[in-house]
Amino acid sequence: MSRFAARPIDTRRLDLLPLLVEHAEEMSGVLSDPALHTFIGGAPAGPQELRSRYRRMTAGSPDPAVSWLNWVIRLRDESCLTGTVQATVGPTRHGLVAEIAWVVGTPWQGRGIATEAARGLVDWLGGQSVQAVIAHIHPEHRASAAVATAVGLAPLDVWHEGEIRWRRSIGG
Repeated sequence: MSRFAARPIDTRRLDLLPLLVEHAEEMSGVLSDPALHTFIGGAPAGPQELRSRYRRMTAGSPDPAVSWLNWVIRLRDESCLTGTVQATVGPTRHGLVAEIAWVVGTPWQGRGIATEAARGLVDWLGGQSVQAVIAHIHPEHRASAAVATAVGLAPLDVWHEGEIRWRRSIGG
């Protein structure tokens, strides 16, 4: 059993809702722009493929020491899903570390949604005894670098599979 479970997180404009298989239909539209995959690879997934992926994700990590935490981002005023945030939390020799990621659908980009969602996630993780958060960002992905900077992560001189590792200490 994983140590952590995704719980709803509210920010000023957003509801971060724990991922459900039922989100696949709406999320397939949110994530349908091939441009979203420029830096992360792959291609847009249809509803059936997302349902299968979301079943695996919500089942949790096979490693009981690692927690897979996934949320959809709902823009409260428009009552629609706009993207996802996620954290994989696991032990290291320096305490618990969360690897985080975010994606916001093309129609909602440029409105601060990714920054607000990532900030809400990092704040929540700080209350969960997580010591640090990390993200891996493609060196040419300026928008994700801006989100990481806005939530207090800083780039390290560490590369992982062609991406730069960013880090922020959040716990005692």
